[in-house]
Amino acid sequence: MAKYVMWGSYCENALEKRTPYREAHLKGLQEQKETGILVALGPTVDNAKVFGIYEAEDEAQVRSLIEQDPYWQNGIWTDYEVHAWNQVF
Repeated sequence: MAKYVMWGSYCENALEKRTPYREAHLKGLQEQKETGILVALGPTVDNAKVFGIYEAEDEAQVRSLIEQDPYWQNGIWTDYEVHAWNQVF
């Protein structure tokens, strides 16, 4: 499996706006973590950006997971980039 990193941005007032979607968002992340696809994911300290590490078959699988997430579908995440990652250490 290849590794990928994701960088994305949150909308303004994300902490308030995410409330109706947070439970479904966390449930989906937990399922991804349990299957081994999601290695880590979380916001920056200022809650402006989101960073994730995935182990997946290909970039399309990572993009699909991101775009199925309630935060993406409801505008909490406003943009994202996915990059293949060569983990050295």
